[in-house]
Amino acid sequence: MGTQTHTEVSVARQSPQRPDADEPELDDTDASAAADEVEVDRPAADRALWDEVRIDPVEIALPAGTGFTLRAYRSARELTPTDVAERDQDDPFLARRQVVEAEEDDEEVVILDEEFAALSAEEDDEDEKSDGKRRRGTADADADADGADADDKADDDEAGADDEADEDDEAGDEEVPAFLTHKGRLLLFKTPESLVTFIRSGAPNDLSQLDSWNELSERLEPADVAPLDEDTYELDLVVENLRGGHDAWDPALLIEAGEVARDLAYALRLPAVLDMLSAGSSLDDLDEALRASVNGGIGGFLGRRRLKKIGAQTASLGWRTIVGKISAVVDWRD
Repeated sequence: MGTQTHTEVSVARQSPQRPDADEPELDDTDASAAADEVEVDRPAADRALWDEVRIDPVEIALPAGTGFTLRAYRSARELTPTDVAERDQDDPFLARRQVVEAEEDDEEVVILDEEFAALSAEEDDEDEKSDGKRRRGTADADADADGADADDKADDDEAGADDEADEDDEAGDEEVPAFLTHKGRLLLFKTPESLVTFIRSGAPNDLSQLDSWNELSERLEPADVAPLDEDTYELDLVVENLRGGHDAWDPALLIEAGEVARDLAYALRLPAVLDMLSAGSSLDDLDEALRASVNGGIGGFLGRRRLKKIGAQTASLGWRTIVGKISAVVDWRD
């Protein structure tokens, strides 16, 4: 590819070519400085600002391109969710339920929803058939247990009310994701400069409710927008990777995609995506099997066996739908 490797650079230093007569010779100091310049990497961006404001730059690649945005985690009681009323009025996925005619691209994504549901249902039917006899065998025992449970129902209701209140308090304290969004749309910027210009402009967005927002807007420079590896996501590669078959699946790529997709679905209020990735779904089974497969020992072995049982077509269709729904609510900014 025309790029010198570290080994090639070292060999070049050991066997320098004779300089031409018209070219000035470099003394040892100049030669050493020139060699060092080849090896110097660009210094990493200072993370001090991000640590202080508890906000992180994020890079997300989608089929339409790659963009930068911001993400923060705060307790649920501290955040006001993004307002999706205006977005949902123009949402083609919702509009199709009320209007017969829809654009071809929107119809394709909805059809994918139906195909994914059908494929998932087929897999679920096989599991249900194997469990059918066991369910019938326990039906009589369950009926007897129902009679005994009725006597305790009053006490359980009272205790349940107290438990529900405790769960509400815990839910309020739970940390949830928030992105640089506005009116239900994710703001993605193609360059660090455009992201910084937006933040400094004082334009309305959902992260401006954070107590550290003003400090970020005053101090942020384009050079600071350098996402960590764990904050860089390649959603544009997920479907193609899944189509390659089980042996080609990239666990790191797919696991990270699941993490950011769940965060985006929560922050952008996309219930359909949350459902597709919820506990017990086929895509959640894929995620768990991938996580197990990267471990050593018996756990990794069992995880790889589970992956073999997951349909590649179902997984790729499901993820194609997820990426399509996320892409549909992106507001690209130059």
